[in-house]
Amino acid sequence: MARVRAFLKLVAIEHSVFALPFAYLSALVAMRSHGFNAVDLVLITVAMVGARTFAMAANRLIDRHIDARNPRTAQRELVTGAVSVQTAWIGAVVALAVFLVAAALLNPLCLVLAPLAVVPLVVYPYGKRFTDWPHAILGLAQMVGPVGAWLAVTGTFAGSGPAFVLGAAVGLWIGGFDLIYACQDAEVDPQIGVRSVPARYGVPFALALSTVVHVVTFGLFVWFGALVDLEWLWWVGLVLTAVAFAYEHSIVKAADLSRVNRAFFTANGFVGIALFVFALADLVTRSAF
Repeated sequence: MARVRAFLKLVAIEHSVFALPFAYLSALVAMRSHGFNAVDLVLITVAMVGARTFAMAANRLIDRHIDARNPRTAQRELVTGAVSVQTAWIGAVVALAVFLVAAALLNPLCLVLAPLAVVPLVVYPYGKRFTDWPHAILGLAQMVGPVGAWLAVTGTFAGSGPAFVLGAAVGLWIGGFDLIYACQDAEVDPQIGVRSVPARYGVPFALALSTVVHVVTFGLFVWFGALVDLEWLWWVGLVLTAVAFAYEHSIVKAADLSRVNRAFFTANGFVGIALFVFALADLVTRSAF
């Protein structure tokens, strides 16, 4: 059990709160015309958690030597030995197998596309070695969730436009706060061979860019709500999201990065949960299923 707990800490299992609500939202909207299916929701959950666990384990394995050279990450489990490399590899392989099995159980299209979904998950940790824009690769990886959940319900690309809009919003949202998170290492990264927007263009530029990205994100959330005819409860959730975005960007300054974790975990966790809760309330109150 100690090894399991250490592995779950390694992959930060609690961070599933960021992307999982949007997979549920995409699936539930698709179910309005295809019928509610609890089994599909369970399989989507398993697939999402499996894919994310694989991605985090692979990320930590690929980055363990870099992490050891960065004071901020030097206490991560693979660096300290709290989790062995063998355990991390076993966990990654098991998580990948769980993802593929869940995709196969959903429908043939999901199974065919599953390997493609894995590609950006593996490329992302290598991205910081060859591009100043690894945040965009992370955004692409996160876009897969809402799109995959929609396809899991429908089994076809026909009519999936709203899922791609929501996926783009989620990808930009997570890519935007990855820009903020990377600011913590802007001075260390060039010394250890890591590339990022803050390291290349400076923290002020990265923070300004993250603001622009989140403005576009908000616009895509608005577009998604209009496309799928969500009503006033969704718009209440969007107002709260705007407040959360404003709070996130107001507490992180180029001269003071001490509250990055508050912006990263608290504000962004709130965005995912709030939008899902208000969208679910809108769908339920209108008997959308």
